[in-house]
Amino acid sequence: MLLRRPTLDGIAAGEITCAFRRWERPRVRPGTRLRTAVGVVAVTAVDEVEPHALTAGDAAAAGQALDDLRTMLARGSGPVWRVALHLDGPDPRIALRSADVTPEERAELDARLARFDRDHPWTTETLALIAENPGVRAPDLAARLGRETAPFKRDVRKLEELGLTESLEVGYRLSPRGRSYLRV
Repeated sequence: MLLRRPTLDGIAAGEITCAFRRWERPRVRPGTRLRTAVGVVAVTAVDEVEPHALTAGDAAAAGQALDDLRTMLARGSGPVWRVALHLDGPDPRIALRSADVTPEERAELDARLARFDRDHPWTTETLALIAENPGVRAPDLAARLGRETAPFKRDVRKLEELGLTESLEVGYRLSPRGRSYLRV
């Protein structure tokens, strides 16, 4: 579930408590935790609602005016879902990024990266490319490796989950943990 930055800021401030989506079936469930730019956002409920029954209070809880919400929901087809949200804490990857790699963690990371590389080796080359080109667009980095953008981005997200890289407004950079890992 994608949430725009103004919505995320509103959730973080406690001003936005829900979002509305038009989906054929719910794409999130209660208990889902979304890692976002403002921290972990928890989904606490997902309920089907009638669009014509939405009130100004519903729209305000989503950070919108009622007319704007109705216009947005009129564009799609399928049922309308109210997704209840709240900020559930900081992104755990942030703390992980700043930690130096211990010898035990290095062995664990080596094993994990070896599993990633099993079908086609890419981790070392990708980490080195990001280290040399912080803030460069993903399509440009992917092209340098002769790869398509979408699979490249999926792979970089795997590195981010390990705390080795971090996404920037444009491109990526190695985290302190990633730099520590590359220093053998």
